Amino acid sequence: MINHAISWNVNGLRALHRHELFLSFLQSERPDIVCLQEIKSLEEQLPPELLEIDGYHAYFNSAERKGYSGVAIYSKQEPLNIIHGLGIPEFDVEGRVITAEYATFTLMNIYYPNGQSSAERLEYKMRFYDAFLQFADSIVKSGKNLLICGDVNTAHTESDIARPKENAKVSGFLSSERDWMDKFLSHGYSDTLRMFDSTPGIYSYWDMKSRARERDVGWRIDYFFVSDSFKPNITNASVLRDTTGSDHCPITVDFDA
Repeated sequence: MINHAISWNVNGLRALHRHELFLSFLQSERPDIVCLQEIKSLEEQLPPELLEIDGYHAYFNSAERKGYSGVAIYSKQEPLNIIHGLGIPEFDVEGRVITAEYATFTLMNIYYPNGQSSAERLEYKMRFYDAFLQFADSIVKSGKNLLICGDVNTAHTESDIARPKENAKVSGFLSSERDWMDKFLSHGYSDTLRMFDSTPGIYSYWDMKSRARERDVGWRIDYFFVSDSFKPNITNASVLRDTTGSDHCPITVDFDA
């Protein structure tokens, strides 16, 4: 039975491992599933101790470009099936999506694009958003329960960002991005954290260059979402803000499945 899942943008899995932080975190938390984003590694670049962790099945979808993007799933229970990507080449070359199918639900682990570098990347991000939503909706329409996690690279509301006014014209808090999140939720999905905690000022990302974590000037851009059909199974959700090692902290969800 699966009860506890974690999602974490690790900002480089090998770097986290070199600092002896990932395996110790896994040993401490012992989640049934852990989903990682921005692993920045090809599978063949990872050391053996990350490829075969006792008690877990490991799955990876890396970007074609070395040292960039990539996602991974470690699961105690072996999934029935693993799907790499969305089936769209312009997105799949960046290794942003891996989907695991279980008997009672399907899990999508996603590293959504960042749109801050240029207008072209913002357009790419919005195309990815729409392609993802179409893919997710197709899973739900097939009659499956769906759990979605990852670094969405957008703070949804003013409660999810420390300085909303200052970032109103910055990708990650643009009205177009936030409107898309409204659209996504309107398709029958819920932000699991907000099912249990409406408190503003809960963040999952802090800029490292400005030492924003020390001042708690953060963004909540990491989420677990759930389809309406699976919503009654969700029992808790939280943010592990005290876990260090990345510019993001892990997020969790508890459920019956």
